Amino acid sequence: MPKHQSESFPEDPDLLPPARRRRARRILAPLDVDERSLILDQIARRASPSFDFFLFSATCGLVMGIGLLLDAPALLVLGAVFAPVMAPVTGIALGTVVGSARHFLRSMAGLIIGCCLVFLGGWITGFVAKLLIQAGVVLKLSQAHYHAQISWMGFLVITIGAGLTMAAMLGNERNAIAPSVALAYELYLPLVIAGFGIASQQPFLWPDGLVVFALHLAWSALTGVIVLALYGFRPLTLFGYTVSGTLILAGIIIMIGLSGAGAVVGGKIGLPTAVPSATLTLTPTLSPTVTPVPPTATSTFTPTRTPKPTSTRTPLPSPTPVIAVVNAPGTEGILLRSTPGGEIIKSYLNGISMQILPDSYLLNGSLWLHVIAPDGTEGWTLQSLLSTPTPSP
Repeated sequence: MPKHQSESFPEDPDLLPPARRRRARRILAPLDVDERSLILDQIARRASPSFDFFLFSATCGLVMGIGLLLDAPALLVLGAVFAPVMAPVTGIALGTVVGSARHFLRSMAGLIIGCCLVFLGGWITGFVAKLLIQAGVVLKLSQAHYHAQISWMGFLVITIGAGLTMAAMLGNERNAIAPSVALAYELYLPLVIAGFGIASQQPFLWPDGLVVFALHLAWSALTGVIVLALYGFRPLTLFGYTVSGTLILAGIIIMIGLSGAGAVVGGKIGLPTAVPSATLTLTPTLSPTVTPVPPTATSTFTPTRTPKPTSTRTPLPSPTPVIAVVNAPGTEGILLRSTPGGEIIKSYLNGISMQILPDSYLLNGSLWLHVIAPDGTEGWTLQSLLSTPTPSP
């Protein structure tokens, strides 16, 4: 009887035979279970977080926090360059596909520790910002407010960065450095903003940045799962299908939110509204009654001197002040600026009344109005963010 022979595969994929090396790089049709396990082990080792991952994550958070404090976009990019290769994100996608709960939880735990270090960097710089604000220093923080919002461009960068990082991790790990910078920029920056906002007590930064981070993380993991599926990997256990389904559901929710379909329900567009029905009310009428008129005494005429009319000054009507209510759709309020499109002075929530001054300015097709807040602060804001319940005089 012929004996079954087993083959041993070297740890270095470059030492494989040419045919198997080509198949291993494509990961489309592994020859057997041993080769498939070898490839998965190599990817798992690359995706495991190390001490360098935590060290560079802390550095990235601190540099990005300084960039928010100085409102310098160049420092934000520099912080993403300092970020490590986002291997744990690919590890989460890999653990989802192969159904390995141990590898999934290990990658998730490493990513959470790195995120805590990034959050700490944002908290430290946010505390410094709070001290500067109390000392009377005016901070713009326009970059912080901009990146604390969900945008199509951010999800496009996430898709490209996560997809290329996952594809590079399947081949040469060195090729994952460049796309990982884009992935770290969209994942770590909202987390730094959340820590910055909770320490500086500035509105619209916490928990907005944390929500953006969670959505970006779910989208990046879903992108990694899709890339692995294109390379031939499929979920092998119930755990893999469950987590994959959860990521797909999160992706659908994100797409609905970005497409604006949620505004249909929120604004009750196309939904029936209650129409008040007219009710008849009886109004009592007075019946006329005849009342006898008593006789009146006739007085004799006596001439009296008529006083001369004196001129009186009639006061001119003062114009009624125009009052507008803050109504910024999709946000919690507005940012009052010193000049049209200039530095941020304060922020006000929706529903607060503003007095509109006669001054206005047209900038880049948008009309800016000069307003006075209830606390006496004067500034400029967009006309589209205000609604006037009283007509102008």
